[in-house]
Amino acid sequence: MNIIETPIKDLFVIEPKIWKDTRGYFYESYSAKQLAEADINAIFIQDNQSFSQKGTLRGLHAQAPPFAQGKLVRVIKGAVLDVAVDIRKNSPTYGQHFSIELSGENHKQLWVPPGFLHGFLTLENDTIFTYKVTNYYDKDSEIGIMWNDPTLNINWSAQLEESAFLLSDKDLILKDFKSLQSPF
Repeated sequence: MNIIETPIKDLFVIEPKIWKDTRGYFYESYSAKQLAEADINAIFIQDNQSFSQKGTLRGLHAQAPPFAQGKLVRVIKGAVLDVAVDIRKNSPTYGQHFSIELSGENHKQLWVPPGFLHGFLTLENDTIFTYKVTNYYDKDSEIGIMWNDPTLNINWSAQLEESAFLLSDKDLILKDFKSLQSPF
């Protein structure tokens, strides 16, 4: 497993070592020991999975303390543009984002610690997205901002036209980044 630093402190890309042969492939998708060696000392309490069609945009969301969540995210089938936004008030990268394509083919993962908004856009039909979380979901602790906030300048539409995006009613009414009162 190769754990790669991103330009944003505490946010890591994880590339597993993959063994392939004529039968297919094998890899370790999670190793507490290897994550701990990179100072990722997460204790996961739940696994979540979503199934989405091409153009589905989920986010940008987080859970406020005391229900803040760290997430280890990956794609089993299909592909997504995955985005994390730093909302830690005292961070030198506050308001900056990192994006990466995660797919069932590249097997990359992203560690998103508490203090980040998270979202993704599916790039293929029948995409299966899964993530381990460090805390349980609490509806009253949910926070979020508009996916297309101009302050963040996230390029969601590199592969798809924005008019084709599928969003939940909840995501359509989120506020802008400037109105966010970050609890982190």
